[in-house]
Amino acid sequence: MTNYYSTKSLLELKTWLKQELQQKNTVSFKIPNPDLDKGYKRWVNLAELHQCRMLTPLKIDESTVELIFKKLDSDKSFHTTLVENREEKYGTASEFFKINKNEEPTFLYAYSKALEAVKVKDRKHILNLGVNKGDEFELIEQMLNPKKFNQIEFSGVDHSTSALAYAKKRFPKDNVQFYREDINKLKELKLKRADLIISIGTLQSPSINYKPFLMSLVQEHLTDDGAFILGFPNSRWMDGELIYGAKAPNYSYSEMSLLFNDVIFAKKYLQQKKFRVTITGREYIFLTATRICI
Repeated sequence: MTNYYSTKSLLELKTWLKQELQQKNTVSFKIPNPDLDKGYKRWVNLAELHQCRMLTPLKIDESTVELIFKKLDSDKSFHTTLVENREEKYGTASEFFKINKNEEPTFLYAYSKALEAVKVKDRKHILNLGVNKGDEFELIEQMLNPKKFNQIEFSGVDHSTSALAYAKKRFPKDNVQFYREDINKLKELKLKRADLIISIGTLQSPSINYKPFLMSLVQEHLTDDGAFILGFPNSRWMDGELIYGAKAPNYSYSEMSLLFNDVIFAKKYLQQKKFRVTITGREYIFLTATRICI
């Protein structure tokens, strides 16, 4: 096996990988031992860019290891899965339901920082739009002591019957309520205003008229001292892997114009409404907005 990294440029290796992966599901090649140089991060990134999973490296000797890239199964993605019942696209039988974003380090870091920024421990009513099985509530529960968590009122809205049934079993608490409803019809639930609204990867749904809906959240569903945590996917899920980069129609590669258009609209609108806005994250872009005290 050719020692590609020591004798070939990264561009040549990339070209070779692309050709090999057109014919094979698994490819391997030898490189200088990354433990003696700059570590494995670049190789994990290279695998991800080719929609592969990097398997456990094989140590050949002290100076050489063999890397193995295995192609991800593109059929195991909720983005491309067709379902008869649209409302159950994210239900318990879906690929999406198998995902636990809280176990992804970059998501966990950005989301937990956002929760700290909005002072989640001081909030009284938290509304989650697109709550699914309740992962966002789970992290809040882990961050707060039980007494404090039980003092906060939680409301989760989703249109998946099966996901909500799971969430209700997960949080059998009087202060946590779940509602099956299309979030376009949020007003029909007649919920009291929330002082923190969370929505991760939901407002970009094609069924939502994003800009007027966001404005209605501020005007009709948020308290005067309320805050937002909005998560915009800059990634795709494939075969259990979180793949960096927003996928836009008509592009074979990551193209983020639509993503940034949505983020910047929210930033400018909320700043006009006297919010302090920060933008963080990586695979998920987090927009955190808190009221400016005047």
